[in-house]
Amino acid sequence: MSRMLRASAVMAAGTMVSRVTGFIRTVVLASAVGTALLGDAYNAAYAIPYSILDLLLLGVLSSVVVPMIVRAQQQDPDGGRAYEQRLLTLATLALIVVAAAAVLAAPLLIDLYTVWDRRSDEFKVAVRLAQFILPQLAFFGVGAVAGAILNTRDRFGAPMWAPVVNNLVVIGVLVAYWVIVGEKGVGNITNGELALLGLGTTAGIVAQATVLVLALKRAGFRFVARFDLRNARLGEMARAGVWTIGYVIVTQLGFVLTTNLASAAGEAVPSHGISPYTLAFQLFQLPYGIIGVSVITAMLPRMSRAVAEGRFGEVRTEFGSSVRLVCSIMVPVSLLLMVLGPAIAVPLYGHGSNTVSNAVYIGNVLQVYGLALVPFALFQLLLRVFYSFGDTRTPVFVGAGTTAVNAGLMVLFHALLPPAYSVMGLAFAYAVAYALGAVVAWTLASRRVRGLGGWQVGMAMTRMYLAALPTAVLALAAVWSVQEIFGKPDFLNSVITLAVGGGLGMVLYLAVAHRMRIQEVSSIVGMVAGRVRR
Repeated sequence: MSRMLRASAVMAAGTMVSRVTGFIRTVVLASAVGTALLGDAYNAAYAIPYSILDLLLLGVLSSVVVPMIVRAQQQDPDGGRAYEQRLLTLATLALIVVAAAAVLAAPLLIDLYTVWDRRSDEFKVAVRLAQFILPQLAFFGVGAVAGAILNTRDRFGAPMWAPVVNNLVVIGVLVAYWVIVGEKGVGNITNGELALLGLGTTAGIVAQATVLVLALKRAGFRFVARFDLRNARLGEMARAGVWTIGYVIVTQLGFVLTTNLASAAGEAVPSHGISPYTLAFQLFQLPYGIIGVSVITAMLPRMSRAVAEGRFGEVRTEFGSSVRLVCSIMVPVSLLLMVLGPAIAVPLYGHGSNTVSNAVYIGNVLQVYGLALVPFALFQLLLRVFYSFGDTRTPVFVGAGTTAVNAGLMVLFHALLPPAYSVMGLAFAYAVAYALGAVVAWTLASRRVRGLGGWQVGMAMTRMYLAALPTAVLALAAVWSVQEIFGKPDFLNSVITLAVGGGLGMVLYLAVAHRMRIQEVSSIVGMVAGRVRR
């Protein structure tokens, strides 16, 4: 536990700074382009390269490439060095080709992800932005492979800190755009202004990849282009990766449906479409990104080694510790998101080109997403159990079922709810689907490992929810009191609500949980107290 906590703390610190700068980036973005048609066009274009990377690389990295690199390091005479060089060579060449093809296919991609008329201004602007943003595919992919190699060497810092550089570059670009261009819509923005916005976004990814490549060099890795791909174990990777790619395809089909439904809602009610969905989802992902990703990154290589050596008891121990550590933070944060959604969103997004009412709607969507936080984190942790066994097929079926439920519920809620509530319905469908998916994944993973300690995990989570109840009550009291005193939400009263309900609420949770002797919280409190005493 202490080893995982220390490794996770290093990564969480980098991820926290990354997320903070990322939020500054989204705040500046929302202020510069708003959440209406121009904001929707940017967010649609920005989402496409990440979807392509998920399809081609990122899912395969966590489920296939990391375990294969670990095996190469353990079994190859050179410690896997040549294998890593072949992998980086292959990724670089393939992603350059993919990036070029994606730029040429930008109109088709925007058409796939939205319901906009090809003759509309928002469609044309989204296509132009996509053409400027899609070249980042090559740089992002190379950086991702470099980060995976670093993780297998227990060098977790650079992959977590490199996005900070990306965010700082893009923040500078967005500030320059805001100062130079000002408030413009899709009907009167020029290609040069779009180039500043799009190429500036790509410049951030270039900087991020550069940091990761330099960190890999400092770790002792020397890149030599290797084209003897027959020794790259592509057949083994394809056999293992085909199921992961299948899983990613299924989830991306769900994402395509989501963006189409959100863009339809945005056409009916401006500022209630893709942008509020994207901004609320980014806020929802923050706690998981800081805690969940850090724990998963540290846990997967160790679980893979334990499985390779037949130590299944250690797999169960590692998984149980990871779940309890993640949920010790996810549980209170999920309750706070459900209570304080608008108070979080208004200070971030209620200014510039975006109004307070539009920010409140983003907060309403975030409140619904709060329901999904714990199930989503559990689902992601459970998938790593299968990946550590080299099983990439089971997650495809679990993911397909989860996505199918999500898709069915999204279509149902979109049809039943007025357009002004459609995006909130999308968030609720997401929460229900991942709750069901987590139950199914737990059942299957438990059979694989011959028990995951469900009783112990369940009791631990029950105690965490009990410890978090006073925090939820305090947050509700803060929302009610501030509204009674100040009336409608604005920047000042939202900050007051957030400080009392969120800040004091988390302190209250830590105190209650520490008093209840919840081990994971006590470890966090002890680590922080020790650093403060120094």
